Amino acid sequence: MNALNRSFLAMVVAVSLQEAASAQLQLIPAKDAQTFYMHHHMYVSNIDAQMKFWVDTLGGMPAGKFPNTQIEVVRFRNLYVSLTPQAPTGGTKGSTVNHIGFQVPDIRAMVDKVKAAGYPIVTRAEVSAAVEVKDDIAYIADQDTRIAYVMAPDEIKVEFLENKSADVPILSHHVHFAAPDVEQMKAWYVTVFGAKPGKRGAFQAADLPGVNLTFSPAPGPVVPTRGRALDHIGVEIKNLDQFCKALEAKGIKLDRGYSKSASSGLGVAIMTDPWGTRIELTEGYHALFQP
Repeated sequence: MNALNRSFLAMVVAVSLQEAASAQLQLIPAKDAQTFYMHHHMYVSNIDAQMKFWVDTLGGMPAGKFPNTQIEVVRFRNLYVSLTPQAPTGGTKGSTVNHIGFQVPDIRAMVDKVKAAGYPIVTRAEVSAAVEVKDDIAYIADQDTRIAYVMAPDEIKVEFLENKSADVPILSHHVHFAAPDVEQMKAWYVTVFGAKPGKRGAFQAADLPGVNLTFSPAPGPVVPTRGRALDHIGVEIKNLDQFCKALEAKGIKLDRGYSKSASSGLGVAIMTDPWGTRIELTEGYHALFQP
């Protein structure tokens, strides 16, 4: 591992550990939020293997298929995970989204469950050699904070952060970008989506209702997310048609302009950030999967 990678990993683990127990994100978006994080969309080589991970192991609830498609959807309290049966071109590492994070009240229990299910725990490989790792969990001295990393099927890198005060078994927590330019990427998400700028520990970050967007310097060249295991992230927008018109008025190009399904009522548009992260904009996604 080169010095740049070691530096990146050391910063990731140190900051994640420092903030895990005290995170105060708006994890459950308010119903009247104008913009909030809605879903991770995966391209996967085996739907059954993915359902075993997201449902049987992590505790998500099957929500059924996306209308008129073969896309399986898994529901968490503050997140949907959409699974398209299409072999990905690569995992999350090496793309502009390095990994996704979940918050759990008991990381020991989660790590044991994930490990018993046969998934590789990669905590030691993902943190600096200076960080103490015991039984697959990374610790920081004098703080009751712990994290761990697992590789889900199709090399989807997932981080677990412990928050003992969490009142549910698992919540979506963050999307961690590998940024070619941290300040510019953060500013773009603040400007385009109205994310609240700030820091997560020492990381540059911005909050959207439902998720923290975390930005770290990329440890090397990164590729766009399109076609990767995490093909795109999904943001729900009220008045999406007007939002898209406003983007285009500012000179921001959409990959796919706004359209609304006559059968489902779902509004959709697709864009890509300047560094290659594909983003689906929706209006009405949650209504498709009301329990």
